Amino acid sequence: MLNRRFLRIKVYQALYAHEQSAGGSAAKNEKELLLGVQRTYDLFIHLLQLVGEMRRLAENRIEDRKVKRMPTGDDLAPSRRFVNNPILVKLSESKQLLEESDRRKLGWVGEKDLLNQLYKRVQASDEYIAYMSAPETSPAMDRAVLVDLFVEHIAQYEGLHEHVEAKSIHWLEDLDLACAMVKRTLETIDLRNPDMALAEVEADTVEEREFIVTLYRDTISHQEKDELLIAERAKNWEADRIALSDMLLMRMALTEARSFDLIPVKVTLNEYIEIAKAYSTPKSKNFINGILDKLFAEMKEDGTIHKVGRGLLES
Repeated sequence: MLNRRFLRIKVYQALYAHEQSAGGSAAKNEKELLLGVQRTYDLFIHLLQLVGEMRRLAENRIEDRKVKRMPTGDDLAPSRRFVNNPILVKLSESKQLLEESDRRKLGWVGEKDLLNQLYKRVQASDEYIAYMSAPETSPAMDRAVLVDLFVEHIAQYEGLHEHVEAKSIHWLEDLDLACAMVKRTLETIDLRNPDMALAEVEADTVEEREFIVTLYRDTISHQEKDELLIAERAKNWEADRIALSDMLLMRMALTEARSFDLIPVKVTLNEYIEIAKAYSTPKSKNFINGILDKLFAEMKEDGTIHKVGRGLLES
């Protein structure tokens, strides 16, 4: 299943667009939301492939050095630390990632120049040099170097941005979000089971679609009621003076708490506070936390929120 925060953000963006369209078709926006999720997911897979491509390039460089006319000792016996990085190996050899890439017709064939430029940036970086010259490595170092190389040197490269824009204007809009998904994947890949599939590299599911559609539709249908609830507890603030981003995030949180009985209230609260940090004002997280904390307590007391199973955890 795709990361739920990613899905929440996509729903938030769709709701924001719906509000800005002033009476536009909710059904049309919903269709675009579902298409947008798939476009961003395609970009995520494409970028995850790119990280694996760095290993292939490193392997090719090693072989090229061995057949030089006058190879040095280092050429004949180069360090394989980077190509043997266990996370990089898992990515480059993942059957699931390959299957998803093939199914979505994604790949880096024909992008030799861009790949070479990116690999040179990686090789020249302080992070790569420090990693390759360290007396020894650790699982934490293996993971950290890939995260740093991707965030600081691959994702920031202007040539990559140009490539993404040339592929799709929608991809360029979602580049930051897709990069955040790749970063999270690199941080959380589980190496304890070598046969375990990459957690986020899965096709869309009925459960994902249900989460997206229910959250989107119910947030719209409960607008009047939820805005009144929020306004009543926002001291000294008229409903129309609350930032649209804050109002939407709080309405989404109320909808999620009511509509998904397997998601703990604490998880919902924390998720929307985190999203507010990225998509709203600096003071929003405290404002949203205060309002939702009051409302969730009242809703649990009057039975509006009903949780079962894992939804009871810390709720």
